[in-house]
Amino acid sequence: MSDNTIDSELPTEIDITIAHEARVYDYWLGGKDNYPADRALGDVIAEHVPTIKTMARANRAFLARAVRYLVAEAGVTQFLDIGTGIPTAGNTHEVAQQLDPAARIVYVDKDPIVLAHARALMNSTPQGRTHFIHADLHNPSSILAHRAIGETLDRAEPIAIMLVAIMMYFRDSDRPHEIITELLDAVPSGSYLVITHPTADFDPEAMAGVVAAAEASGIAFNPRSESDTAALFEGTTLVDPGITPVAAWRPDLTDRPTAVTNADSAWYWAGIGRKP
Repeated sequence: MSDNTIDSELPTEIDITIAHEARVYDYWLGGKDNYPADRALGDVIAEHVPTIKTMARANRAFLARAVRYLVAEAGVTQFLDIGTGIPTAGNTHEVAQQLDPAARIVYVDKDPIVLAHARALMNSTPQGRTHFIHADLHNPSSILAHRAIGETLDRAEPIAIMLVAIMMYFRDSDRPHEIITELLDAVPSGSYLVITHPTADFDPEAMAGVVAAAEASGIAFNPRSESDTAALFEGTTLVDPGITPVAAWRPDLTDRPTAVTNADSAWYWAGIGRKP
């Protein structure tokens, strides 16, 4: 079932005059919920990284593989998906509930345009449950204390925390390790942490251009190295094959061919860690 009550404690006005990361990502994925400012920034970044749209699709494809692994192999049927983005094909609940109709998902995003489309994220199976929280990961307590967590998820059972393409918007001064630790402390043993993260490891010059373009548009953007991405998994045990390029993480779990032929051509690190 879906919970059709959507709470919001953040501003709900949509400012289309400035670029927003969720809408830029939507543009790269071929979505329609973006505006000229978003497309302009997306195009500037594409000048530095011409394959950025393919990279975005590779990151999205990883999300589906990760969910398949967690449900089919790890036996996890509860998800806390933070930094959800604008709904598109293959949302977490759709992938999970295809495998287990009773799967439960709580989505979290701070962007008002995601809030406006949140109904699409709550189209659950009758056996399962979904909910959307309009909240900001910079304040993890506001997420963990929300009534929807207790009403939708069973904290006594493992929960998968999904941080797919979100932590790059946190500078080191935003205490990302403390935020992740707070999330992990709130879930039981046997829970999982899923992260993908852009990196400059494959092409430092091009990624420097991406950072400059994002920062000029008012969007904090902090690519991290392989070792720095691995450090975000502190407190968990990495699932085989560990930290890999996003397109190389368990490609056997895909349900369709990917446009990425060279795993190193998608400049994200990806991994899944299990809380002991």
